[in-house]
Amino acid sequence: MLVGIHKDQYGKFCPFLQKYEEILDYNNIEHIRLDASDEDFWEKVKKLDLFIFRWTHIDDHHQMAKTIIPIVEKQMGIKCFPNLATSWHYDDKIREYYLLKQAGFPVIDSYIFWDKNKALKWAENADYPVVFKLKGGASSQNVLLIKKKSIAKKLIKKMFCSGINPNKFSFSGSTKHKDFNLYKTIHHWGGNVLRKYRGEDISPFWQKHKNYVLFQKFLPNNKYDTRITVIGNRALAFRRFNRKNDFRSSGSGKINYNLDNIDLNFVKIAFQISKKLGFQSMSYDFLYNEDGKPEFSEISYTYQDVAVRNCPGYWDSNLNWHEGHYWPQYFQLMDALEMPELKQPEMEV
Repeated sequence: MLVGIHKDQYGKFCPFLQKYEEILDYNNIEHIRLDASDEDFWEKVKKLDLFIFRWTHIDDHHQMAKTIIPIVEKQMGIKCFPNLATSWHYDDKIREYYLLKQAGFPVIDSYIFWDKNKALKWAENADYPVVFKLKGGASSQNVLLIKKKSIAKKLIKKMFCSGINPNKFSFSGSTKHKDFNLYKTIHHWGGNVLRKYRGEDISPFWQKHKNYVLFQKFLPNNKYDTRITVIGNRALAFRRFNRKNDFRSSGSGKINYNLDNIDLNFVKIAFQISKKLGFQSMSYDFLYNEDGKPEFSEISYTYQDVAVRNCPGYWDSNLNWHEGHYWPQYFQLMDALEMPELKQPEMEV
């Protein structure tokens, strides 16, 4: 058996990918590192039993994954993680919404327009506040709460004219991003200076967003969301509390693992979606609507592995509880390799 693991966004093998390698080594399973730019890449891929390409939301990865994975999975017949069913809609909130809405799942209502005039007409009588989003972005990036019709119209006109560069995403008016952390800012710009000195890319989001607009219904009175991560027949859960004076919880880092506060209805719905749509791995961000019923805002096949590992256990699809701490990479490999006997080594958190 041979597993191939593609490099990450910086041409390296980050700790997330190294976890796969540690698990494979512990179970004496051969693996190799891959780079699609190598001349012998496709010859190496032919020999694989499993191809792993944990692609992220940067533009480089979008164009690579959507080129490579369909060929490896569909033309060459080699198992992939993620596979197409799991990832074709990743980091595209419009694709996610269309897929989940037509399947009848309780995704929060969104208002998507590909036509400027129809979007402006909708804005005249919209029920404000609404949430504006670019279709791509993680950790609450590219998300604004729109309280006024005039601001909504200004955004619509911008999206259907010059567009928005997510590297420079901000917007004049009361909706402007207010996130500021001195340490993170210094760390970000310091990293960019270092990468520029080494001749590396410092603009991972180089595609403009334009000629569409996406608004989402705002669900008030949610002080947190509940992140349910389903990997095969397992569901892991935690709550994420909102940033201070903010409606957004994604990326806040305020995580609570108290199981007594996890709504099992969220778990049931997440299992139903993953089973029906054939997802290998998927996280769901659940909120409550005005009637106190579950709705979810977004999904993502990949996520911070430590947050999942810190869950005290998981539910199976029959809602039986299993105690323990597990790395998501372990479950992903167990399923992809069809090896229920796979063992998890001790790995640093």
